[in-house]
Amino acid sequence: MRVLCAFPEAMPSSNSRPPACLAPGALCLALLLHLSLSSQAGDRRPLPVDRAAGLKEKTLILLDVSTKNPVRTVNENFLSLQLDPSIIHDGWLDFLSSKRLVTLARGLSPAFLRFGGKRTDFLQFQNLRNPAKSRGGPGPDYYLKNYEDDIVRSDVALDKQKGCKIAQHPDVMLELQREKAAQMHLVLLKEQFSNTYSNLILTARSLDKLYNFADCSGLHLIFALNALRRNPNNSWNSSSALSLLKYSASKKYNISWELGNEPNNYRTMHGRAVNGSQLGKDYIQLKSLLQPIRIYSRASLYGPNIGRPRKNVIALLDGFMKVAGSTVDAVTWQHCYIDGRVVKVMDFLKTRLLDTLSDQIRKIQKVVNTYTPGKKIWLEGVVTTSAGGTNNLSDSYAAGFLWLNTLGMLANQGIDVVIRHSFFDHGYNHLVDQNFNPLPDYWLSLLYKRLIGPKVLAVHVAGLQRKPRPGRVIRDKLRIYAHCTNHHNHNYVRGSITLFIINLHRSRKKIKLAGTLRDKLVHQYLLQPYGQEGLKSKTQRCQYSGII
Repeated sequence: MRVLCAFPEAMPSSNSRPPACLAPGALCLALLLHLSLSSQAGDRRPLPVDRAAGLKEKTLILLDVSTKNPVRTVNENFLSLQLDPSIIHDGWLDFLSSKRLVTLARGLSPAFLRFGGKRTDFLQFQNLRNPAKSRGGPGPDYYLKNYEDDIVRSDVALDKQKGCKIAQHPDVMLELQREKAAQMHLVLLKEQFSNTYSNLILTARSLDKLYNFADCSGLHLIFALNALRRNPNNSWNSSSALSLLKYSASKKYNISWELGNEPNNYRTMHGRAVNGSQLGKDYIQLKSLLQPIRIYSRASLYGPNIGRPRKNVIALLDGFMKVAGSTVDAVTWQHCYIDGRVVKVMDFLKTRLLDTLSDQIRKIQKVVNTYTPGKKIWLEGVVTTSAGGTNNLSDSYAAGFLWLNTLGMLANQGIDVVIRHSFFDHGYNHLVDQNFNPLPDYWLSLLYKRLIGPKVLAVHVAGLQRKPRPGRVIRDKLRIYAHCTNHHNHNYVRGSITLFIINLHRSRKKIKLAGTLRDKLVHQYLLQPYGQEGLKSKTQRCQYSGII
């Protein structure tokens, strides 16, 4: 595994005592994530590096950051991860104990791991501990059926926790699994397009593997229960969920809970609609199931995980909040930017597309604050493209524009947690591909986790002069966000500030630090695609400049 970015040694402060995070004279150590259209697009000629100053291509931007008070403080687990239940169907669940996957996941901890997605509401739990294994010789699925025989306990430094199971999988086993997953992926896509989903069986053994992955990776598991099991009066049938809760409690698994996934789509998926009021009652029922179970009596509960906040979805959320708004610890919803069947590489650079999320945030906040002012809001299951993503696009460098802007915008507007769909699976929307190799968005996420702290700072920019024309909306193509640097990063002293900048202009922009940031030490990390593919590159490099 190749590490693309190296962090510098800790730099001494001019003060003998480390300054407070919000001290006006704090040492400035800046992260510049410069995703520049001018130098990356494959169909444009890159600008020469030695172009003379003063040309129109360069615009001087004066940048300052307010350090007196943070405008927001988000969750320590702000950037979190998701796994879709389809990994049961396509077989990847059996490979979650791979040393490589655990290592990659640990790089993004601390974080939540949400186990949920489109097949959440077709998931059935069965407490089968020892399903029969194949006794035959090596056949197409021999290694998969005998997976448990290949699990070994690791003695590497990675595994400091008692009881973690780390697997070493033979190459032939991985190759068989990739073939199986590719075939199953076509089946899953057919189900998705036809809205006819088959049931999934989650065994106790599979739940053990899922929890082992989360626990060994330093992730807190959030399990989304099936909400489509209904009684004749349309109330929630909790029998399967209760069995799962009791088993998890017997194993002392530390889990938070949800109920259902995108309930606004139940009519098309199952032919039976559930309104917001009924869903609220279902959550109250789930809360009553958790309370008698000692380990879960104070477990967190999240929901209702609605889809895009259109008119009917807002009505569902309104009904839910009226009945069960106080029951959940955070209100959750999902967002998808692009239809995966029509995506083009230049879509990832459209400011209009980047800004679609902002309007959704306001709509969700308006409903939530009507019933429970100050309630935390999470964006769960955010994806760049639908339908499993698009090869060479949603898994490429270009997708980083949307992902990084999503992180900056959500934190700036007060969303407490964002959960990325998905950490790993077969498809093209993920952080890690089916060969267990990190994709560009993984490295971007890793750098974000290492440098960005939960305190959001206000940014002040001068020098962007734009003249609006009648009927034309001027959208900002230079996105600048600022946070206190992650205090867990011991390479930087407390009081450091981290900036990240996205440049969507066709020209370079010159940034000059002013005010509080004037004459401060700066470390710059410049993220660029690596290779001949340009924006479609599946690898990226980090060019580090120690002092500028």
